[in-house]
Amino acid sequence: MSHNTFGHLFRVTTWGESHGPSIGAVVDGCPPGLTLSEADIQPYLDKRRPGQSRFTTQRQEADQVRILSGVYEGRTTGTPISLFIENTDQRSKDYADIAARYRPGHADITYDMKYGHRDPRGGGRSSARETAMRVAAGAIARKVLGPQVVIRGAMVALGAHHVTPARWDWAQVAQNPFFCPDEIAASAWEGILDGIRKEGSSIGAILQIEAQGVPPGLGAPLYAKLDADIAAALMSINAVKGVEIGEGFAAAALRGEDNADEMRMQDGQIGFLSNHAGGILGGIATGQPIVARFAVKPTSSILTPRQSVSATGEDVEVVTKGRHDPCVGIRAVPVGEAMLACVLADHLLRHKAQGRA
Repeated sequence: MSHNTFGHLFRVTTWGESHGPSIGAVVDGCPPGLTLSEADIQPYLDKRRPGQSRFTTQRQEADQVRILSGVYEGRTTGTPISLFIENTDQRSKDYADIAARYRPGHADITYDMKYGHRDPRGGGRSSARETAMRVAAGAIARKVLGPQVVIRGAMVALGAHHVTPARWDWAQVAQNPFFCPDEIAASAWEGILDGIRKEGSSIGAILQIEAQGVPPGLGAPLYAKLDADIAAALMSINAVKGVEIGEGFAAAALRGEDNADEMRMQDGQIGFLSNHAGGILGGIATGQPIVARFAVKPTSSILTPRQSVSATGEDVEVVTKGRHDPCVGIRAVPVGEAMLACVLADHLLRHKAQGRA
């Protein structure tokens, strides 16, 4: 199985399975001299960690990261940084009954189609457990970007239930289990998701990720567009089925004069009067906040019986037992932040490599 690496100059390779002994990553291309310790990475992993509320999987993993290489006396050396997290709460027996049955909506069947062999325990490599290492890598990417680049995310819709923009408050994101910026919406979501969870079902979500302080000029025309790389990075997250930048699909309903971001001189600098483009024009960052949204489908592992087939060609019924997120989108917020950080760090290094400070 190839294609476990993403990035060009800032490159991340992840390894490990959901129910294997451990998971890990190698981050290559990190510049030397940056201060880095496990304490810089752990807070982001804690945001993604399972079992923190009744609305996520009850699998209990400490997700304590260890740095095995690439750091000496608290600073990066410029050599590959190896990261390691031990898996401690696997319950592989939960998957015994469906080891030879394909879960509808899951990658079980396509893994068998492609490789002819797979690890059925928790989805193996296709499990969202792998995203813990992306979050760890994202913490290093933030070091590359520096404190002037601020990346943050929020859950803006639970199924068909959206936040109200007029009530948007970033301070609320840390005050509820949904990373929701709307206090009233977050309260309503508790009852909605409780009902979904008790029914043994699941629901999707929409997440919004923003980056402020991004220097203008990152990205390149045509085949290295910043927005294309962001879209690919977000699309690579488990269960993501759609990505948009700025106005995204809503731009199709606008007239040209409404969609174009007008400009004026402001204190001797070029300023934009709006940000419909989401901070990117022609694949190149404008210096405005980068805004991306992505849609996460409902979790495929549910208790509701579904019709399927077995690996031996029989018609079967599938019920997935075990511990699963009723809305996997909740824990996708820190993952989306991490992927955006990795893409921006990669493009920043590419930008500098072309002779631009």
